[in-house]
Amino acid sequence: MYLDYVKILIKAGNGGNGKVSFHREKYVPNGGPDGGDGGNGGDVIFVADKDMNTLVDFKFQKFYRAENGKDGEAKNCTGKSAEPLIIKVPAGTVVRDTETGKVVCDLYEDGESFTALKGGRGGKGNNRFAHSKRQAPSFSQLGEKTEEHKVTLELKTIADVGLVGFPNVGKSTLLSVLTSAKPKIANYHFTTLNPNLGVVQMYDDSFVIADIPGLIEGASEGAGLGHYFLRHVERVRVIVHIVDISGSEGRDPVEDYKKINNELATYSQKLAEIPQIVVASKADLLADMTAVDRFEKTTGQKLHVISSVTHEGIDELLKTIKQSVDVLPPPARIPRDEDFKLEVKSDQKFMVSRMPDGSFFVDGGLVDFLIQNVTISSDDSFAFFQKVLKDRGVISELKKRGMKEGDVVVIGDIEFEWVD
Repeated sequence: MYLDYVKILIKAGNGGNGKVSFHREKYVPNGGPDGGDGGNGGDVIFVADKDMNTLVDFKFQKFYRAENGKDGEAKNCTGKSAEPLIIKVPAGTVVRDTETGKVVCDLYEDGESFTALKGGRGGKGNNRFAHSKRQAPSFSQLGEKTEEHKVTLELKTIADVGLVGFPNVGKSTLLSVLTSAKPKIANYHFTTLNPNLGVVQMYDDSFVIADIPGLIEGASEGAGLGHYFLRHVERVRVIVHIVDISGSEGRDPVEDYKKINNELATYSQKLAEIPQIVVASKADLLADMTAVDRFEKTTGQKLHVISSVTHEGIDELLKTIKQSVDVLPPPARIPRDEDFKLEVKSDQKFMVSRMPDGSFFVDGGLVDFLIQNVTISSDDSFAFFQKVLKDRGVISELKKRGMKEGDVVVIGDIEFEWVD
């Protein structure tokens, strides 16, 4: 089974919680706090693997969650940080954020890796909050929680040359002649159900050819099988556009040529700009060169007339392809959206809103920070909560918005009446 497009869910590990603990030992009356920090959660890392050529493994496993960091322990023992979750994908896989379509990364080369999500930071133990005025803090920090994200994996074949054309025009046969590849060949439409790759060895150099499964009219809009594979043409340096010059399928090669180019341009203007070498296949079925002359006169394109059966014109075609590959720039990776990150950390800003019932609602990154760091049942922790509200200007802003004694204020899950 071949699969080149799939959606999965990924999640970095949560950070471990800090520990609340006090040193207890005989003959040590004032041991003090010794709660350790929590460990960091595991990262999610994508790695390109040249030995993979399909995304079929992701069809059966949709959820990828890194392990959480371990909680801190007594005696100032830090919890164990989780190992990163390695997700192997074929070289040439583009990872996108499903919701926005933004490019997270393009894993172009074998062994290339990208950290898509960072694990949550471990929370601090109560030992970290001790100072001269607070010698026995009874609270600790919770580990940072991470969110689940849906990403799309899209495999784009990495090849120098792409063979395109209508079904049954001889693409697979030509690939088998030019390279040592052994694609399935038969006299019916859609024999090729996935891109086939072959390597052409010429002198001391080589290049890769990809047989792109048959396109038909309307492929760019979802017709037939071709629309699944148009993405594989995006990487190539040169397109070898094959037409059946014999008309053995009852189609007009000129119309076929125009329709395929229209599908490429409709899918992406970038595809329409890729240089093309136009090849007239099945020349062994021609009685004369009338069809070739008509094609060249109508389209203005020079044809390379070949026969994969008799090998007529094959050497000349190879030389032309090689010359084009030598002068054209190598396939380019798809640039990632540098300003986009899957997981955006809290900026600790806040926003105050006046609700219809007269209460006040405080929201924003600062609230997330307080929820993570405050334990309301602890007097010390609640005092810290009040201090942050005052120091960060939340109280001042509430008063500017008209807060008076007895008004209800909601901050995260905390609701209280203001007492001046």
